[in-house]
This record gives sequence, structure tokens and C-alpha cells, in this order.
Amino acid sequence: MSGEPTKPRGDAVSTKTGAVPQAGTSTSEDIAAFVAKARALSPHAPGAKGRLIFALDATMSRQPTWDMACALQADMFRETAALGSLDIRLVYYRGLDECRATAWISDSAKLAALMSKIDCRGGDTQIGKVLSEARREAVASGVRAVVFVGDAMEENIDELSVKAGELGMLKVPVFVFQEGHDAVAEQAFREIARLTGGAWCRFDPGAAAQLRELLRAAAAYAAGGRDALLALAKTASGAAKLIGQMK
Repeated sequence: MSGEPTKPRGDAVSTKTGAVPQAGTSTSEDIAAFVAKARALSPHAPGAKGRLIFALDATMSRQPTWDMACALQADMFRETAALGSLDIRLVYYRGLDECRATAWISDSAKLAALMSKIDCRGGDTQIGKVLSEARREAVASGVRAVVFVGDAMEENIDELSVKAGELGMLKVPVFVFQEGHDAVAEQAFREIARLTGGAWCRFDPGAAAQLRELLRAAAAYAAGGRDALLALAKTASGAAKLIGQMK
């Protein structure tokens, strides 16, 4: 299997390649129009549609948290209702060498239905593939933020740091939400958050309220940027934890 996540059957995005336009001379007006269009399409431009990669460890030990995340994911969409629309791309890994990514989803019911069909399976962590997918998608279509929920790290931390640094250069923060107290995982998760300009937070096993607050805060950032997160931080502890760490 390649290092890139595959898409689950039924959720793959089909693309069509059009004809290659003939080369020509660009005028100053053409260049100005292109720059304006690029800015309009930027995920960080005012009014742009928020895009969030929601990445989950789906190895065997994660089933209780997977079920909890499935129940809480609708809160991310609700949090952004007043800020604008939000698209979420689910990325998960499980088993010996399985890492998958869905299409972009803008409906909480569809995301919940998809997640309910996925069961956790034993295997090693594949966080590097998650970061690679986030970078690829950030370059291809724009991503405002990445959320990763996990409890372990079994990979080379230096290799993960390189991938995280690339996301940092693209200004895509990773919000790492760690379940439990694994020291090796914490060291890696904190570094990923630091290198991307994101944040690391711990939540207790089975603590739905803690995870809900963190997911709401990440969604607010993805939909409305730093200003939206700052506004939410005035009343929500989860948002305050994130903004306190972000560069």
C-alpha cells in the first residue's frame, strides 16, 4: 500500500481532466485577475468556506472514543452555524496498513452515518500518513485546520516533525487532542502542535464534555479563523486552551 490514504468505496471523489489551454501572453490585467481569484479561493480569505480535516486513531483500543467522537461530531457543525459553512474530511487509520480518507462532507448526519459503519481494528499508529494527507489536501484545495484525536505514537518522531513543519509553512495548524497520559505520545503530539502553530490538549478517557469543548473550538477556528476562536474563548474553556498555545 502506498503512503497516501485511500478513499472508502462509495465516498471517493471523481475528477475529470479537461483540455490543456494553449499558452499565451499574460497582460497585467490577467495577472491581477489571477491573484484576486487565488485570494478569493484561499481557505484563509474572509468569507471562504471553512475546511477541517478530522483525523482519528481507529486502532482497537480506540473503539470507546471512536463511538464518543461519532456522537459529538455534530457539535462541530452546530458551532459554525453562525460563522459560515464547514466542510469536514474524515481521515482514519486502523489495522496493519489501512489509512483512509473520505470526500469532503458538509452534513453532520452523513458524517455520523459514515462513522457508524467503521469499526476499530488492531494495529500500529499511522500519524505520518495523516500529516501527509493533510499537506496534500492543503495544497490541492485549501485546509484551515487539522484535528487529530489519539492516545499513542509508535513512529519516528523526527519524520513526523518534518511533515508537521511542512504544514506549519502552509499555515495549517494541527490541534492534537490526546486521550490518556502516554508520555511518548505526549512528547510527539506537543511537537506536532508546536511546529504547525496549533495546540495540544489532553482529555480524560471517556470524558465526552472535555472532548466536545475541544472539537467545538477547533471547528470555530476552521470556520471563522483566529477571531472566531478568540470570541469563543471568552465563554468556553476549550477555546481558551487552544488560543493560549497558538502562535
